[in-house]
Amino acid sequence: METKTRNNNYYLVMTAVMAAVIAAVAPLAVPIGPIPITLCTLAIYLSVYVLDWKMASVSVLVYILLGMVGMPVFNGFKGGLGVVAGPTGGYIAGYLPLVILSGLAVTFAPENRVLQYLGMVLATSVLYILGTVWFCFQSGNPLDMAVQTCVLIFIPGDLLKMAAAITVGPVLRERLIKAGLHPKG
Repeated sequence: METKTRNNNYYLVMTAVMAAVIAAVAPLAVPIGPIPITLCTLAIYLSVYVLDWKMASVSVLVYILLGMVGMPVFNGFKGGLGVVAGPTGGYIAGYLPLVILSGLAVTFAPENRVLQYLGMVLATSVLYILGTVWFCFQSGNPLDMAVQTCVLIFIPGDLLKMAAAITVGPVLRERLIKAGLHPKG
C-alpha cells in the first residue's frame, strides 16, 4: 500500500510541477512573427520522461486550462479563452497530441532514442498541421503564407529541442529513479 501511495504522490506532485514548468517557460517568447519562439515544446518533450504519457498529458491539459481561465501563461504573458480561440490557438490545442504521441514514443521505445526522436517529429508534425489549419481559418491567411511564417522557420529549432529532450530526458528520469523518487525505481 505504501508503494502505491508513493507512486500516486509522485505523479500528483510531478504533474503539477511539469504544468508549472510549462507555464513558466511558455510566456517567455521571442516574437518573430505571428507565432513566437518559446521553450514550451521542450518542456512538453521533457515531461514525458519525468511522467508517463497519460500524466504528462494531464500536465499539459492543466497548463492549457490555466491559460483559458485567464492566467498569463501563454506567450507574451497572455491568458484567456480569446487566446485559445484566436489565430494561434490551434498550436496551443496541438500541445495535447504533441504530448500524447511523444509520450507513446518514449513509452514503447524506452531504450531506442531514434524511435523516440521520430515519434517527436511525428508529434510535432501533427502540432504544425492543427495549428496551421486553425491559423488559416482564423486569420484568413493563405496556406502558403501560414506555412512560411508559422512552420518552416520553427523546424530547425524544434529539431534541436527534440535532440535536447532525447539527450536530457533519459538522464533526468534515471536520476529521479536513482534518487528513489520516480516510481519506476
